[in-house]
Amino acid sequence: MTAPTHPEERPPHPTASPPHPGHGPEDLCPAGTELYARALREGRLPAAQAGPAPCLAEFGLLQPAVGAPSWLEPVAPAVALHRLLAASAHRVAGERRREARLAETFEPLMRIDGRRTAGEDTGALRVLSGLPTINQAIGEAMAEATAELLCVQPASHYSGRRGEVMHEVSLRRDQAMLDRGARIRALYQHTQRHLPLVRARYEQLRGDAEARSLDEVTDRLIVVDRRVAFIPAEEDATLALEVRHPALLSYFTTVFERLWRLATPMYPRAAPLPSLGGVTPRQRAIAALLVEGHTDTAIAARLGMNVRTARVHIAKLAATLGSESRAQLGYLIGRSGILDPEAPGR
Repeated sequence: MTAPTHPEERPPHPTASPPHPGHGPEDLCPAGTELYARALREGRLPAAQAGPAPCLAEFGLLQPAVGAPSWLEPVAPAVALHRLLAASAHRVAGERRREARLAETFEPLMRIDGRRTAGEDTGALRVLSGLPTINQAIGEAMAEATAELLCVQPASHYSGRRGEVMHEVSLRRDQAMLDRGARIRALYQHTQRHLPLVRARYEQLRGDAEARSLDEVTDRLIVVDRRVAFIPAEEDATLALEVRHPALLSYFTTVFERLWRLATPMYPRAAPLPSLGGVTPRQRAIAALLVEGHTDTAIAARLGMNVRTARVHIAKLAATLGSESRAQLGYLIGRSGILDPEAPGR
């Protein structure tokens, strides 16, 4: 019979590793940050060493090496960042659609609600249905304006016969506002910088009107004197929201001002769009959408161009980077650094 083992002589029980703390990609854990930085420096890591930071695979920062599944390779930070931003933008867009549906659902109920108090603001949000009603509301708001009009105009607004008609209507409204000493600032996509309708607009306007452009802009937005705003509530633009809530107006104005600072001057003095390593700003915008996995059709719609033009730019980008396939092009875009935030024109 053997003597019992003294407690101090017993082998210790294996301790389980602590659970990985839950967090988002914007709060990368110390272990994940250290391992990702090491992978970037060394080019790859043994898969077994990534156990302390499962978040790296979850957030798309590490991926199995081709032909060597026991190793993990880092995804380029620029590529990973654009994918994560795209996912965030998709969630935001979904919330906007949900807000519009909620407003549409509750607006008729608010009209018949007889229990509102006399001092309650019932005009903070109004649904406008049909183009005549929308245009009338915008016209009435602008007729009272004395300070400033902020406007975001995506490319779709100027397409077809409807765009030509709306151009004439809005031109008269804008000029009347300028004649009262007000100011107009407008944001467009780069693809609209030389559009005949847009050029004609600023050749005819007289007064303090200024325009800038970006690769991508938000959906249409009109803010009048920072007291009322108009945004679309449906994709076909036949339903809109008239917004008078101070918090929302402040938000819209802040978004516009930040986009304005990032935009390239277009009128009255047009600044050239800088290129980087033979890659134009338009091609960089296409590159960003390519690494996010968008199709040619989706890229063309986002940047306000037709599919054929988008494919021409993709072919030129592939030739510049020396790519022989779509898959290789995404890899070369990440390696090239053209999507770095410090790149000109971004």
